[in-house]
This record gives sequence, structure tokens and C-alpha cells, in this order.
Amino acid sequence: MASIDRRRLLKAAGAASVGASAPAVAAPAVAQSSPEIQWRMPVSWPKTLDTLYGGAEQFCKYVAEATDGKFQIRPMLGDERIPALEVTEAVTSGMVEACHTAPYYMFAKDPTFAFGCAVPFGLNGRMQNAWWLEGGGEGLMNAFYAKYSIYGLLAGNTMAQMGGWFRKEINTIDDLKGIKMRIGGFAAAVISKLGVAPQQIAGNDIYQALEKGTVDAAEWVGPHDDEKLGLYKVAKFYYYPGWWEGGAMIHVQINKGQWEALPKTYQAILKAAAAQAHNFTVGRYDALNPAALKKILASGTQLRPFSESIMDACFKAANEVYAEISAKNEDFKKLWESVKAFRADQYLWQQLADNTYDTYMMIQQRKKLL
Repeated sequence: MASIDRRRLLKAAGAASVGASAPAVAAPAVAQSSPEIQWRMPVSWPKTLDTLYGGAEQFCKYVAEATDGKFQIRPMLGDERIPALEVTEAVTSGMVEACHTAPYYMFAKDPTFAFGCAVPFGLNGRMQNAWWLEGGGEGLMNAFYAKYSIYGLLAGNTMAQMGGWFRKEINTIDDLKGIKMRIGGFAAAVISKLGVAPQQIAGNDIYQALEKGTVDAAEWVGPHDDEKLGLYKVAKFYYYPGWWEGGAMIHVQINKGQWEALPKTYQAILKAAAAQAHNFTVGRYDALNPAALKKILASGTQLRPFSESIMDACFKAANEVYAEISAKNEDFKKLWESVKAFRADQYLWQQLADNTYDTYMMIQQRKKLL
């Protein structure tokens, strides 16, 4: 009996010595760096849009799994209290901790917000990623966001979008005059110069607006989302490209005070979660858009390109708006000069590599050799 007790004492002593060899502050430091946190994150999209809303879900899931459930973020649908297109303002005010949105919904507040999402004839999705990560975009945008108590994380991209749904053919620039179109942000400021009456409507309200004739045309994203919303059922002509969104960045916007209060480990996890959500969104759109386009065309939809003359008129109008806003908004001017310089170099390069390769392969696709 005594020998057994002795063995127990030796075992206990050994365990104590192992514990003593670890830093005395290890346990409480870990506890302090992994607090239990619960955030609310309103989103700007309905659940039916499984790529945009799905990106928000992916972000929240990653954070929960990486923290063993200690950091929980709950995506919320926009409602009367926090409308879908006003979620950024809820973050700014501190009403909620974060949101998942397209920053250009805040264009009316300050047009500089558009550079966090998309600007007419700007960068395509791949270029936006390079500009954000390596071209100074992240620093410039977050310096601007700070004025609104926001910290932004790039968390998705729709890539190049379609030009939208029209009830009648658009053959000349004059055909646009008098059209009521669901189109928001910077694009609305440009296309209004061409006689279009723009209206900003949330995604889940577009079908009803087209069906009732509240609008004559509407743009959203591309085939996968547009098919989900059923837009092909209420408009016959589907135009391309969406020159106002060569790529549309999606952001998780976080209240700056909440961001700065997080442990560094949690900040790192949020950055990783945003990157994962970005890859999910881009990959899913690229994978699902072709099948959705085939389905839409099989329904009788007429696919139409905007003519070069229409594109030229829109390009001219866009440059006029850039000049007008730059003359009175220093933040906008700073971001525009950055994007414009980056765009010039990117197209210098991509016309040699990606564009030449893609053009050749598209010719093979039209020959039905792929």
C-alpha cells in the first residue's frame, strides 16, 4: 500500500514538474487571446443568391471553425430596421459589428465608396485583386473607410457582369432615352447622362419591379444570379457587357472600433476567412454561370451585345463624370488616379498574355473544336 502511494506521489510530482517547465502565463494568455465573441453581420442579398449570400455564410463558418466556436458571426438579412442597401451605415453607427455588402451602395453618401466595389470602365476582377493586394488599393481604401469608422476586408468578386435585362432592343444610344432602369451606384450617375432614369432597388425586389413595369430594364450580376431571380421570365433581351462592373468586389466591412479591439489572432483569422470567401465566390460564379446561361437561352432569351457606338458614348460619359467628381472630391481623385494608372499597365500586359491566349481559344470554341 505504501509503495502504491509512493508511485502516485512520484507521478504527481512528475506532472507538476512538466507543468512548471511551461511559462506561468501560458494558460491565461491563451484564454485572453481567445475570448468568446458574438457579432451580427447584415448582408445586402437574399438567401436565394447562394453565391453572394453563400460567401457571407462561408466567411462566418470559417471564423467559427478556426476559433473552435468561440467567435460566432451571424449573417442577417436586411430588414426594415437595417435595409439591405444601408448595411454599411449600420456598421458606421455601431448598430452592428460588421456587414457583407457591395461598397458602391454608398455612392450617394460619397462616390469614393465605389472604388471598393466597381467603377465604370475600371479594372476587371483579376486586376482588382492585384490592385487591392499589391497596387496599394487596400491601404487607400481603408484610409478612406476610416473616416466612416470602417475597416474593410476583400471577401468576394462577381467578376465581369452582364449589361442587364431590357424589354426592348437597344440598337442605338437614342434607344436608351427615357428608359427606367434598375441600376445603382456610379453606373447610375453615368447612364443618366444618356437619358436613362436610374433607380436603385435591392436584388430581391427586381423581379417584381420588372414584372409590374416599375422599371423597363434592370441589371444585377450575371447568368447564375439572374436565373435564380427569374429575370428571364419578365424581360426578353439580355445585354452584355456590364461596362460599369468589369469586376465587382464584395467587402466585409467591420466597425473600426470593434476591429481594433480584437486580439491579433482573431484579426488574422478574419483576414483568412475573407480570402477563403473571396475564392469561394469567384470559383462558384465561374463554375455556374455557363450552365445558367444555357438554361436562360433555352427559355427564348435573346442575347445581345451593346454596340460599339453605345459603348463609346458610355465611355465618354463615364470620363466626364470622373472629371466632375475629381474636381470637387480629393478622396475620389486620389483613388481614381491610383486605379487609372494601374489599369493602363494591366491592359498593356494582359493584351499580350491572357487576351491573346483567350481570343485564340474562343475562336476554337466557336469552331466547336473544344
